[in-house]
Amino acid sequence: MSGKTILIVDDEAPIREMVAMALEMAGYQCLEAADAKQAHSLVVDNRPDLILLDWMLPDISGIELARRLKRDQLTAEIPIIMLTAKGEEDHKIQGLETGADDYITKPFSPRELAARLKAVLRRTQGMDEQSTIVVKGLELDPVSHRVSIDGNPAEMGPTEYRLLQFFLTHQERAYSRGQLLDQVWGGNVYVEERTVDVHIRRLRKALGSGYENYIQTVRGTGYRFSTKS
Repeated sequence: MSGKTILIVDDEAPIREMVAMALEMAGYQCLEAADAKQAHSLVVDNRPDLILLDWMLPDISGIELARRLKRDQLTAEIPIIMLTAKGEEDHKIQGLETGADDYITKPFSPRELAARLKAVLRRTQGMDEQSTIVVKGLELDPVSHRVSIDGNPAEMGPTEYRLLQFFLTHQERAYSRGQLLDQVWGGNVYVEERTVDVHIRRLRKALGSGYENYIQTVRGTGYRFSTKS
């Protein structure tokens, strides 16, 4: 993971310096921003590999900046770890629902931060976007835009294909309908959240009895792709 660029967004200079020192010792390159406006400029100009984003910022809140980044197609895939002094469960859930990939509560040790950061980078960037994805007998080839099931071509619409590709590249994590809309349809497209349910049903039907159960409903949250029962 060394050589990756991390953007640290926090209005407290001592915290930025402490985090940057720890990450640079671990082999990362660091950028620093004290507010959301500066952070957004650095994201657009430098496309960091991951953003460490403080919840409380002086201009725009970290949660609002995360929401904006996840709705922009150019920045939606950049993983975000929220830094927050708020340990309450509802704040953690709100951060994840916005699209953040993880959260870490202050105070934290540099060792813990480095471990969480490494795990998120591995999870979000560990798969080549052009590589064929194979899960048991299910195969998706992003180059030819084809899906096969147990060696036979699978028929599905373009939206179902994009849903499946997203699930296959983000396995074992639950996503809300809103997150799926942002990631699959795009943040600038207005679609009712219940539309997601329709396309989930179509995708399950296309996968057939052998694989439809991999698209799991997570009560109170949304959906996830998992081979675990």
